[in-house]
Order: sequence, then C-alpha cells, then structure tokens
Amino acid sequence: MSEPDRNRLDEEESPYLRQHADNPVNWQPWDEAALEEARERDVPIFLSVGYSACHWCHVMEEESFEDEEIAKQLNEGFVPIKVDREERPDLDSIYQTICQLVTRRGGWPLSVWLTPDGRPFYVGTYFPRESRRGTPGFGDLLDNLAESWGSDREEIENRADQWTRAITDQLEDVPEAGTRPEGVLIEAADAALRGADREHGGFGENGPKFPQTARLEVLLRAYDRTERRPYGEIVRETLDAMGSRGMYDQLGGGFHRYATDREWVVPHFEKMLYDNAELPRTYLAGYRATGEKRYADTVRETLAFVDRELGHPEGGFYSTLDAQSEDPETGEREEGAFYVWTPEEVKEILGEEVAELFCDRYGVDQRGNFEGKTVLTLARSVGSLAEEYDMDEPEVERHLENARTELFTAREQRPRPRRDEKILASWNGLIISTFAEAGLTLDESYAERAVSALEFVREQLWDADEKRLSRRYKSGAVKIDGYLEDYAFLARGAFDTYQATGEVEHLGFALDLARAIESEFWDGERETLYFTSEAGEELVARPQELTDQSTPSSLGVACDVLLSLSHFAETDFEGIVEAVLSRYGDRVRGNPLEHATLALVADRFETGSLELTVAADGIPEDWRERLGGTYLPNRILARRPPTEAGLEEWLDALGLEEAPPIWAERERRDGPTAYVCRSFTCSPPVTDIEEALEWADDLDPANAE
Repeated sequence: MSEPDRNRLDEEESPYLRQHADNPVNWQPWDEAALEEARERDVPIFLSVGYSACHWCHVMEEESFEDEEIAKQLNEGFVPIKVDREERPDLDSIYQTICQLVTRRGGWPLSVWLTPDGRPFYVGTYFPRESRRGTPGFGDLLDNLAESWGSDREEIENRADQWTRAITDQLEDVPEAGTRPEGVLIEAADAALRGADREHGGFGENGPKFPQTARLEVLLRAYDRTERRPYGEIVRETLDAMGSRGMYDQLGGGFHRYATDREWVVPHFEKMLYDNAELPRTYLAGYRATGEKRYADTVRETLAFVDRELGHPEGGFYSTLDAQSEDPETGEREEGAFYVWTPEEVKEILGEEVAELFCDRYGVDQRGNFEGKTVLTLARSVGSLAEEYDMDEPEVERHLENARTELFTAREQRPRPRRDEKILASWNGLIISTFAEAGLTLDESYAERAVSALEFVREQLWDADEKRLSRRYKSGAVKIDGYLEDYAFLARGAFDTYQATGEVEHLGFALDLARAIESEFWDGERETLYFTSEAGEELVARPQELTDQSTPSSLGVACDVLLSLSHFAETDFEGIVEAVLSRYGDRVRGNPLEHATLALVADRFETGSLELTVAADGIPEDWRERLGGTYLPNRILARRPPTEAGLEEWLDALGLEEAPPIWAERERRDGPTAYVCRSFTCSPPVTDIEEALEWADDLDPANAE
C-alpha cells in the first residue's frame, strides 16, 4: 500500500506527473495502491487530470498545488491522484463526459471528486485559489466537500449513483441495429458549408479556431465527387488561413494547437504530435487535389520540424512541446516567448534594411499582436514587396529565406519550451501514416522515416507472442495496455507504410493489429468496438469513441483500416464494419459532421475502395510521382511481387493459405503492371500509368451511371 504521507510521482515516467513530484500535495498515481488507500481511509479521491503542455494546469499548480495550506487540506481530507490524460485517455473520457454533462463545458485541468470506488460526485475544470467571478475558491471548495462527506454522505452517494448512470448511458449506449447510412458524404459537406467562416477560413464565426481535418477531408471528397465549387473553396480558404497565419510557425515549421482568435493570428503555442501528423496529411490531400505547391511546402516544413524537434534518435516520436518557456535566470514561465518578436530584435540580427523587408512580410511592428510582441504571419505578398522595394520577386524571396535562416538560428539560443518525451503508440501511428503518404507524394526518404518509426514502436511496444500492444514508452519503461486508438492508428500507419514501400512485413503487422482489434475490442453481441480492451481495468464505464475529438474517432479509424485490410485477410473484417455502421447509422445520419470520420467510412463502404494492384519489383519513379500526386480518395495501393512464386513467399510470411482476390492472378506482364478495380468492376492489366489513372477516373463514383 502507498504511504499516505508521501508524494509518489517521482516514481512515474510521465513528464506531466513528474512536474508535480515536488508539490507538497501527496499526489498518487492512479493505481491499486492509491485506490486501496481511499477505501481504507474512507475518504474521497480528488482526481486531477491534465497534460504537460496544459497552460491552466500550470496555473492551478502554481496557485494551489504548491500552496502548503491547500496541500494540507488535500492530504488530510482526500486521496489526491494525478493522471496524465495522454497516458490514460479512458479515465479522461469517462470523467470529462460527466464534466460536460453537468457544467456544459470541459477541458483541462479536469478536477473531479470521487467516492473510493471511483464514482464522481463533484466536477469542474480550473479552480482559482480564491473565489473569482462566480467560481468558488479551491480552498473553500475543499473545506465544503470534506464537510459534506461527513455530514451529507447519503446525498453524495445518491448523486454519485446518478452521475455514474449518466456516464454509462452516454458512453456505453448501443442503439438497436438499423440500416447503414447512405449519401452522408454530401450531407456532411453541406453541414460543413453552413458552418464555414468564408471570411477568415475554418469553421465558426468566433474564436478560438481549431483544426478540423476530418471536415476538410469530407469537403475534399465531396468536391471530387460533385465538383461543387464552394466545397473546394472552403478547403483552400482554410488551408491558406492556417498555413499563412500565426497557428503555423513561420520560422521553424509545424502547427500550434489552435488559434485563440477568429483570424488564426494568435495561437495557443503548444505543439502536439497529433496535430503535426493530421494537418500535414490534410495538406498532402490538398496538394494532390489542387496541385498548389505551397501545400507541399507546408508538409515538408512540418515534417522537418517533427523530425528535428520531436524525433527520438532511435526512431519513434515524442509527444509535445510546451506552450511556455522558462527564463533560466528568473525561473518565470512565459507563454509563447520562444516564438514572438519585436522590430528591435529583428533589426539586431538582420540589420536595418533586411529587417524592414522581413517585418513587412511577417507583420512585425511596434504594436505587436500578442502582449506587445508579434506572432509571425504572412502579412504581405512577395509581389507587393517586390514592387515597393524595387526588386524582382526571386530577389525578395532570397532575402527572406536568408533572413528566416538567420532568425531561426538566433531563436535556437532562446530558452526552449519543455518537451514531453513519452512515446505513444497511437500518436506515432498517426505520424507514421503521414510520413508514409509523403513518401509516395513527395520523396521516398519520407517513407524511410516512417519505417524507422514503425520499427521502433513495434520493437518497444508490441508483444509478438501475446499479440498485445502497450501504449507508452518513456526512457526504456513501457506502461499501460493499448487502447483502441493505439491499435487502430498504428494499424493504419503500418498499412500506409506497406503501401509506400511494398514491404510485406508492414502489411503483416497491420493484419496482426487488426486481428487484435477484433479479439480485444469487438463485442460481437452488442456489435460495437469499445475504446478499452475486454481484459482491461474495470472502471465505472467502458467508453466508446464515435466522434472526432482533437484526434480522429478511434472507432472510425478502426473501421476504416479494417475495411482496407479486409481485402487481404481471411477474417471477415468487412462484416464488423457493416455491423458498426448499421448500429450507428441513425447517429451518423443525424449529425454526420460530428461523426465525420465515421461518415467517411460509411461513404467508402457505400462506394467501394479503389483497388490499385501493382505487380512489380518496385514502383518506377514516374509511377510513384503520378500515383502519389493524384487525388485518389479511398485508394488501396496493393503492391505485390511480380511473379506467382514471389507471391507464394508473401503468403507464407502472412500465414495465408491462398492469395486474396486483390492479388490473385495479377502477376506482371510486360513491365510493371497495374490492375484497377472498384466494386467488382476491373480494368484489364495495364502497363502504362496514365492508362491506369484513366481507369481509376472511369471507376470513380462521380462517373458511375
């Protein structure tokens, strides 16, 4: 059992938990020892959920958790437990659900008071040290709850029962089976159109503005299907706004978490691996659909940032960069300090003439746009600067590129934001997918980086004997059973790596993960995929994740990758997807935009995947460029050896008794050979990539009779 008079977070690897290891609060991790202590002492649990880059988590720590009086209240009246939401998304999902139901809002830090068996009875987010603007002070709240625990126990127990039922109803509800949703792509696109900000890009007429990558994919696919101009215009407007303003790091590449304003100028400065995976994936799709070079440049710069600042030397990727930097002399932490500039700072580095050009281009002025300093944005076009400064455009671009290099170098000397160096299977799966897709579209070296990350995660977090995935690696320590998002996102990453490289071992790993999804998360009786494993820890609810959050819906991605892998597997993965879509068809139809990833899966199920089987020793460069540079939604690039003998070796490696139809009798003819199919309609074997793409266009649902 834990020692009730000791903070145990120094034993944890999570950087967020270790940040609180020196608090006078006797923080415990969420484990059986802490829960047993609450049961033995018969006191409530105070559960505080946050993450290392969370600004208001830091504020609440400084105001309350470092305060000796507050610590005494927590230690004597409660069992205080700290949870890193990035390590335990199941706990966050459960208790965030009741916070949103009760308070109509959520966020972090999440503050929840629980009975010793985990049922919530009071909830909120950030509480100030003293009462402010209608929010109770944290110290007063602790006194009141401790007193109520002793005097109004029956009322607290009743409330805990009611709230737990509400959580269960919200997270575990599985409706009666209905019919698969059809036609939801256009319904979702129309809903996105209605909510679009046509003046500033993105969605909603007020700040903050968040990336909505699934919505953009809905619009891109709908535009490809219908050629309705507004769909494509919204995508361009949003990609242009996010990439040209403050949410994007104009010097170092990569995206901040979100913009605090409608115009995308001032970001919340933390940088998350998942945003810098999903956003460049969307920009890749935008590049394929429009041919706009600036979108490809954004992808290259973002992936360079990810590799440079979040890359583990042995292959995987770290989780986050904090929003704040700490002054080494004063110890004060300031949000955005690493990224913002004044005209004087720019002039000191560049000299007056180039500084003036740079400041005009990136909007740096004396007023600033963030606390007296400037977040860089593309404020002026190169053409207008060329005219004003009497230069040609290449000369302006050369000066600006040199200036960016000098300022980036100077910025590297500033106090850096803290980095959360835990490696999560799910987030690594997202970035592996993006590197793999960039390997097809931009340069094969990106696919090599996908392979190194995939091999690292596989070596460190996958138990090949037990067919089990762990969630987190940190400094050699592996912890936490994988959730559905870990298996699904990593399976998609492995499958995309197979498509990019043609290496069968990555397909085999994707199939292993898919089979584990079926065995660990699929409830055949209720016909749903749960977020937690059947063998996982028993909590007050077993959540599902149907809607997109800051990351895609794990249920949606699982269904999407199962649909892809059904073309290669003997298992009936397609039947699982059909059952899920039938169960949740009414919800997807009722609000397709909220369920954007599932709506995309429903559209794929309805129209069929585009099967592009290529029999070759390797894809020629011109084939790779054309395939990778063409917008082909729902494309499966089913690479296979050129001969039947080579295919037999692959089947042995995969443990398959016979070739799946996507490979069967599709050997090479006179050179690399493509077979193009959709919904049981197939081309003849073709050896010209342009002819293959013509067949893909002919089989597009937009051209179906």
